[in-house]
Amino acid sequence: MLEYRYDTQLLLEGENLSEDAVHDYIAANIPGDCLLAVGDETLIKIHFHTNTPWKVLEYCASLGEIYDVVIEDMDRQARGLKG
Repeated sequence: MLEYRYDTQLLLEGENLSEDAVHDYIAANIPGDCLLAVGDETLIKIHFHTNTPWKVLEYCASLGEIYDVVIEDMDRQARGLKG
């Protein structure tokens, strides 16, 4: 059993974004692991394993436009099922 079930990925588009600020907020406020927040002031790619992917979406949507959202159930994938 995985501690954090959902592989959450998305693109965040906005203005004056800070990959460090996004990374630090998610790390401090949303339980999970394998966090990556990479980009620049207008576009950041987020990758995060968590049990509460909606919290990541809600936070990122408060900063700008989110798109290319992918949430995969890694537990299902580990059992050979579609995620």
